[in-house]
Parts: sequence; structure tokens; C-alpha cells
Amino acid sequence: MNHQRWLLLLHQVPPSPPYLRARILRRLKQIGALALKKSAYLLPDGEDAIEDFQWLLKEIRSEGGEAWVLRTEAVAGLTDESMQESFRRLRAADYRDLLTEAQALVEAQAKNGSRDDALNPQAGLRKLRKRYDEVSRIDFFEATGKQEVLNLMSEIEQSFGKRDQEIRPASPASGFNGHRWVTRRGIKIDRTACCWLIRRFIDHAADFSFVDPDQYVHREGELRFDMFEGEFTHEGEACSFEVLVERFGLGEPPLRAIAEIVHDLDLKDAKFGRPETAGVAALIEGLGLRHAGDAQRLEEGLVIFDALYARLRSVPQE
Repeated sequence: MNHQRWLLLLHQVPPSPPYLRARILRRLKQIGALALKKSAYLLPDGEDAIEDFQWLLKEIRSEGGEAWVLRTEAVAGLTDESMQESFRRLRAADYRDLLTEAQALVEAQAKNGSRDDALNPQAGLRKLRKRYDEVSRIDFFEATGKQEVLNLMSEIEQSFGKRDQEIRPASPASGFNGHRWVTRRGIKIDRTACCWLIRRFIDHAADFSFVDPDQYVHREGELRFDMFEGEFTHEGEACSFEVLVERFGLGEPPLRAIAEIVHDLDLKDAKFGRPETAGVAALIEGLGLRHAGDAQRLEEGLVIFDALYARLRSVPQE
């Protein structure tokens, strides 16, 4: 009999700084972790879960706390089904909240009718879709209520009654031409976006290497991104894409908009809530399903971000 594999995070957070515990708890909630007790949290084993727990582990230790991530097939006193059901209950409650929000939008739309403030439900729908995307990404075991929310959002969207421009990338950053850029294999949103930014705006002749971080040995001249101890990686609450944008002074509004999208998907903190975020998430997830190899993911990822950049350039950015 095959058992579910789990990742278990154990941690001890110091009392100072006082904001750290709240930040860790908020992050655990955002990634969908199940609390077994006060300092023990569970996720189903997988690449995303490993990465999420690793960043938490690093943050806790950097503030003087202690943390460990363990892989297990059993948790004392609990069966796989009981733990899966606990995850389902968490997400089912989230879907009930979303359904309540969706029903409120329907009522608002009916009340506003054709008045100018009927646009309010459209803004509400964007917010609702963003929240739905956040919940569905951490719905690991198909909780009840998902389809009801999808159906009602679709009805609302149907009741609401720009062309792209060719990409014109900036000149490469001074001094960067044909460098070897290294990142972890299995690229997803942040690393795919970073590859696009590097190739289009920083180093047009960039040579990318996708490595096993446990086996990789750094060589002089290689530039690491989105890796522990990398030259360009997460800093504070900024993802690697944001760090590259800041370091190379790439302040063009469409790039800032893409940075916001990548931030929300990579850090899962819903900081910016741009309407394009859910669509980009679906496309990047599709790349992972279509291609196991990073070279193929990169090739198609460049096209996706070229199109997104062109779209964002065609409309005014705040």
C-alpha cells in the first residue's frame, strides 16, 4: 500500500523581533500549511512545498530561531485520510467564504443596474478571482465548494456587458554579454521570468544552466539567480525578479507590472493583486505539465512573457 508523503516543518521562533511570529504564521497560512500543533506544520510532499518550507526555514534561522524540515510517510496518531480531510476542511471553509463574496457581487450588480457605479462589481470580480486563485493553488485534495464558486464567477463575468505591440526590449545592461547564468532546475514562475528578463533586457547572449543545487559547485564568473547564496536572489520580501529589476535599474512601468505579478505568484502573499496574475499562473503551470525539461520550458516561457510585456505596454500603467 502506497502512503502519502508529507513534509513536516518544526520551528521555534524567538520572542524578538515581535513581528516575526505573526509574519511566519501569515506565510504558513498563505502556503496552505496544516497546523498539527503550535510549532509543527504539515504540507503534502512536492517541489513547491519544499521550496516554501525552505524559505521559511531560512527566514526563521536568519532571525535567530530554529527550524527543521522533515520528510515522512507517517505522523503519530494520524492516518493519511484524516490529514487529507483536515486539509479539505480548511479549503472548504475558504470556498464558502468565496461563495458568499460572489453572491454579494450578484446582489450588488442587480442593485446598481445601469448606473455608473455598476463598475464596482467588476472590480469586485477581479478581487474575487485573485482570491480564488490563491485558494485553488493550496487546495491539495479537492475540497468541496470549488465548482460552485467557479460557476457563479462565470455567470457574473458573462453578465458584464488593445491591441498588442511588438516587443522592443531595452539595450543589454552595460558589461553583461554572454555570461553563464545558473539557477535551480525545474524552473517555475520566478526563474522563468528571470530568464526572460535577463535574455531580453540584461544579457541578450545569456547562457543558462539549470542545476541540482545539492550537486552544484560554483565556478568563477558564473552568475547565480534564485538560488541560496546567489548573486541575484530573494532579498527580504522581494522575489528574485524584483531584485534583478532593482539592481539593473529597469524601472519601465510594464516591467514593474510584471514584477508585481511574479511577486504575488512566487511569494503567494497577494500584495499587488493584478488582474493578469491568474492567467499567468495558469500558463506557467501549463508549461510544467507540457515539458519536464527546463530548456523547453524556457523556450516557451520567453514567448509567454514577450506577449505579456507587449500587452502591458499597450495599456497605461499606474
